[in-house]
Amino acid sequence: MNTRRTATSAALVLVALTLVAVTLPGAHAQAQGMAITVTAEQGSDTITVTGKTTSDRTDVTFTITSPSISTIDIDQVTPDANGEFQVTFKVGPRWTENGFYEIEAKQAENALYTLQTLIEINDGATAQTSITESNLPRGILVAGPNVAIDAGMTMNADAVIGSTTIMITGTTDRLREDITMSVTNPNGNVVSARQISPDADGTFSAIITTGGPLWSKDGFYTVTGQQNDSPLYRASAEVDIKDGIIVPEFGAIAAMILAVAVISIIAVSARSRLSIMPRY
Repeated sequence: MNTRRTATSAALVLVALTLVAVTLPGAHAQAQGMAITVTAEQGSDTITVTGKTTSDRTDVTFTITSPSISTIDIDQVTPDANGEFQVTFKVGPRWTENGFYEIEAKQAENALYTLQTLIEINDGATAQTSITESNLPRGILVAGPNVAIDAGMTMNADAVIGSTTIMITGTTDRLREDITMSVTNPNGNVVSARQISPDADGTFSAIITTGGPLWSKDGFYTVTGQQNDSPLYRASAEVDIKDGIIVPEFGAIAAMILAVAVISIIAVSARSRLSIMPRY
C-alpha cells in the first residue's frame, strides 16, 4: 500500500466531512431564544407588542409594571406554528404615573425566554416608541411593524473582518446632549472612551481603532453608547477581537474556504496521478 496515497485520501475524506458538517442545516444545534418589539405612536393610548420564539408550545405571559413598581396589567398570548405572536395593551385608568413602564415577556424560567423593555407614558399617552429586545442568535430576523423611531437612540457597529477599525453610526432625538461612547474588553475593563455630538439631523458616527496593549485580551468587546440615564438612550453591540483584529464567525466564509481546499487537493492529486483508492 502506498502511504502517500493513503494519507491524501484520508485528508480528502476529513475535509469533505467537515464541509458537510458546516453546510448541512441539520449539523447545527437548534436555535433557542425569544425576541419582542414594542411599538407605539406619539400621544396614543395603544401599545403593540410583536414577537418571535423558538418554542411554540408554551404561552407567553406579559406583565406591565408602573414606575412605582406596581403591577397594572397582565396578559397571555399563544405563539402560532411559526413561533410568532402579538398582543395589544391599552393605556387606561391604572396608568396614572408619568415615567417609564416596564413590559416583561416571559415564556419559561430560562433566561433565554424572559425579556424586559420600557415604554414612556406621560399624562396617559405614549411616547413614540419602537424598541426590540432579543435573545435570539444573530442572523434570525424578527418581524415587526414599520414604525419610525422618533424617541430614543439607535446604534450600529460595523467592522470589516481582518481589519482594526470599528465604524459606529446611529441616531437620536436628543440633539443637544453629547453621547458617551465606551468599549470594554472581555474582562469588563474600559479600553476606549470618548464623547461625540449628534449632527443637526440627529445622526452621529465615530471610528474606533483596535490594537495595542489595551486590546491584548481575545474575545468579545462591548461597544456602548450612552446619552443620558434613560434606557431608551443606551445601546450596545459586541465585536469579536483576536490579537487586536476583528475575527470572522465560523460560517459561510469557512465553508467556502473548505470547498476551495477540497478542489485544490483533488487538482493536485490529479496532476500527480494519485488515485484515491489504493492499488494492490
